Amino acid sequence: MLRCGLGTRHPRIPRLRRCNTTTTTAKPFYITTPIFYPNARPHIGHLYSLVTADIIARYQRILNPTRPVVFLTGTDEHGLKVQQTALAKGVDPLEWCNTVSMEFVKLAQRANVSGTVFARTTHESHKRTVRHIWRALDAQGLIYQDTYEGYYSTTDECFYPRSRISPHPTLPNTMIATETGSVVEWSRELNYKFRMSSFRDALLAHYTRAAALNTWAKEGLTVRGVHPDIHQLRIIRDLEMEPLEDLSISRPRERIGWGVSVPDDPTQTVYVWFDALLVYLSGIGYPETRSAWPPDVQVIGKDIVRFHAIYLPAILLALKLPLPTTLLAHAHWTANQKKMSKSLGNVTDPMQAMDNYGVDAVRFYLARVGGRFRDDAIEDWSEDQLRKHADEIRNLLGNYFLRMTSRVIKDRVRDAISAAEDKSFQKLLSDQLAEVDLSKTLDIAAYAESNAPCTLEDFLPLLNNLGGVVSDCMKNLEVAESLHAIVQVLRHANTLLTNLAPWSEGHSPAIALSSYLTALETLRIVGILLQPFLPGTAAKLLSALGVSETERSMAYAHIGRGSVGGEDVLSVKGTKLFSIPARK
Repeated sequence: MLRCGLGTRHPRIPRLRRCNTTTTTAKPFYITTPIFYPNARPHIGHLYSLVTADIIARYQRILNPTRPVVFLTGTDEHGLKVQQTALAKGVDPLEWCNTVSMEFVKLAQRANVSGTVFARTTHESHKRTVRHIWRALDAQGLIYQDTYEGYYSTTDECFYPRSRISPHPTLPNTMIATETGSVVEWSRELNYKFRMSSFRDALLAHYTRAAALNTWAKEGLTVRGVHPDIHQLRIIRDLEMEPLEDLSISRPRERIGWGVSVPDDPTQTVYVWFDALLVYLSGIGYPETRSAWPPDVQVIGKDIVRFHAIYLPAILLALKLPLPTTLLAHAHWTANQKKMSKSLGNVTDPMQAMDNYGVDAVRFYLARVGGRFRDDAIEDWSEDQLRKHADEIRNLLGNYFLRMTSRVIKDRVRDAISAAEDKSFQKLLSDQLAEVDLSKTLDIAAYAESNAPCTLEDFLPLLNNLGGVVSDCMKNLEVAESLHAIVQVLRHANTLLTNLAPWSEGHSPAIALSSYLTALETLRIVGILLQPFLPGTAAKLLSALGVSETERSMAYAHIGRGSVGGEDVLSVKGTKLFSIPARK
């Protein structure tokens, strides 16, 4: 059983969620978030990573309900910044980590994130894994002691070669890391190094092969290596053009005391990134257990691509372990075009946002706007935009459900089915579809069109193909595109409802019946497909429709595959899906 390991003096961290229980022998789908640095309380960027991974994890669960999903998140609690922060606050480093780590647990729980493992680098089980891997590498002659002389960033907790350093744009005699903009200082110290240079050719071959597979793959997970391509191509170029230097993997204990001691050398502390990257192994019980390895998807910020695309894979190659399938590198939410950070004072409190607008409204905004990973930047976080998108989904989904289950429409439907012996949804829908051609195949392009279909016959192929289009998008981790297709169907359904006006006495009860049945089927399919994005709202909708727990997987996201309302189609009662918070 996967668990949150508990070390001495750690408070009990509540488990986020169990992974699926199943007897299948298939490898679990393994997905991870960045291991968050608890130097300060979480901001909206942390929630973005969590929700992105949660959408993918939840989609995998409804795609293949018999396959377990292992979803790891957690906190990276060692290093100089944590040591300095705790000292400034006059508390023990572990006490500080316990406090802030719990804030990340609460954030995940509040956002309805379905994680199965919350890992902490201060857990004794993790430290044992770090020491095991250190000794395994050392036994192969891949670790040696040497004097490091070069640039170090305390902000990034990272050593940088000269090729990745540039002058500060405004401060004289100051250098910064080109990739992150963090100030670096010259450092000279005795430490241990990992022979990372030995794995340059293997890494280059891996990413070159992944890029080729992405070009040719037609089914399955069709993004491999680093996604989006801009980051993978940069890694390939760097490996081709620059020598891969050996990696410093320790620091003198006198400089950093808060971390894992190097095995057999108490004067050195394991380098925080080497320590942190191994949590993806320790979190699943390595070396005793490795059934979930390798990760299928690792969600990371674009500023830590090199650590996950070069450092970790080199260690894995040395351990003769398979490499992660896909790194999903997302951009960062900004404020005034600057990355959110505590030092700039421009962070957004995710808890406050969810309190003000609702959990699923915030999740919807994060996915709708932030789910286009091919873009190298995200627009500024905006409460006006959050409010706009919250109103969008409330109107398109919540109001649509209430309109279609109103008394006036139900009365007209009752007139239409008064003579029917079988008033079940499936029988009535089957009769309605008897002369409708659902064989037409559509792709994502059909959902980009702004013109709404004029008739139910035009609309139904869009609805029937929606599950396949969402699947195609999610195979390629195109979260926003998946959600866009769902929203377009809801938009068309609302427009069609207005045009048909089933409540009007000027139209026959048959129009009311066909509109009602189509709306219920639309809500059923959309409810299934929205589960990864809006889990709370989707569950409320599907329960209100009377959709069985066994009929909520992707296999049922097609017309006629599932049932609504039991024996009487009129038994469905409209439910308020969204609460509208008071305007601040």
